Amino acid sequence: MHLKDGLFSAFQSISSHKMRSLLTLTGIVIGVLAVVTMFSSVYALKTLIKKNMEGMGWNYSIVITPEQNTQSSGRKTSFRRPGQSVGTLSYDDYLALKEQVEHKCIYGTIESNTLMRLGSKDQYVRIRATDVEFFTNKSYKLSRGRYYSAYESQNLLPVAVLGYYFAESQFGKEDPIGKTITLGKNKFQVVGVLAKDVLSSGNGMNFNNYEREQDLKAVYVPLEYGANYFGTKKGIHTIYLQAASEAKFYEMKNNARQLLLSRHHMYPAFSFVDVGAMLLTINDEIDKNLKKWNIALSAIASISLIVGGIGLFSTLLISIQERMMEIGIRKSIGATEADIFFYFISEAISLALMGAFLGIFLAWLVILGIGHLVKFPIYLPAQGVLLGIGFSLIIGFVSGLYPATKASRIDPIQAIYYT
Repeated sequence: MHLKDGLFSAFQSISSHKMRSLLTLTGIVIGVLAVVTMFSSVYALKTLIKKNMEGMGWNYSIVITPEQNTQSSGRKTSFRRPGQSVGTLSYDDYLALKEQVEHKCIYGTIESNTLMRLGSKDQYVRIRATDVEFFTNKSYKLSRGRYYSAYESQNLLPVAVLGYYFAESQFGKEDPIGKTITLGKNKFQVVGVLAKDVLSSGNGMNFNNYEREQDLKAVYVPLEYGANYFGTKKGIHTIYLQAASEAKFYEMKNNARQLLLSRHHMYPAFSFVDVGAMLLTINDEIDKNLKKWNIALSAIASISLIVGGIGLFSTLLISIQERMMEIGIRKSIGATEADIFFYFISEAISLALMGAFLGIFLAWLVILGIGHLVKFPIYLPAQGVLLGIGFSLIIGFVSGLYPATKASRIDPIQAIYYT
């Protein structure tokens, strides 16, 4: 029997018993719906965690800070010669890292608190000198104006970008763009205002909300301006470095360490906060746990597929008795056992695939509904679709194997005279 003829006969048999075929499909549809939905939900959770971590700027990153005083711990902290000057972490170190170490993102920060008259009271305001990369890396958008430009940074112009909550408390609904604010002894022209934090707005899983809220209460000025006017000797408080991938992370970290050691006469006048290594470990643990959870959920959901397979098995066994005359006639005009086997196995697999595609379509609708409720886009991953189709093919083949074999071995004479 040719493939085309076998499939045509299978679909003709399915269409001639619509209600029975529909009931047979129900178990497979529910099973595929459960498997694909469970898989997609776990996949979406993993994507959500990864997206939030990337949005926070935590992945594949290190934070470099000046060396902390460790004399109280009794540890030896210096290997330099007496009187040798090594200096602290500086803006020049930042420029050297920016130029000589391969990276995806780099920015420095200098923190300063100053008094400002807010209404009738003096309050401390955090001023943070940093680069524009700080905003893009942490996913802080603008609600008004712009970020400060490279020209303004290089020429030490006193311009500022306001955090969302600072602008709200200081200006209310008034537009602050172009206005001058006085912070301590310094006056700054406002060029931009940050928007409200998207990652902490309730759409999905939130991380580190307190720190991000404090970020939006600060005032931001160009890093070079802060290096020249805040602190001493152009000192810098933190340098953030991010690699493009896991493969480049450790190379970036080693290169940064070697460069800073060479600039500080081999004295470690700095310390590394290895955020990237911690996150890689956390990501590995999350992946392992989600894989276990995915296997457990898929196993539970597969029970419905097995039940559907039993229903398909029963339907095919019953159909053998109904088609006994047909089997006898087919064999009497030349159909071989292989032809009869293919005819029945084709019907089983066709029914299973129809159930799979219907289950995938329903799973897509369920996923859209869940995504709308949680206000986070949940996608139907290709792996979930292939998993549903693969399970259905296996169930269809296994369920149809015995009935197809039994039908192919029926004696044609007995089949024709069967009553």
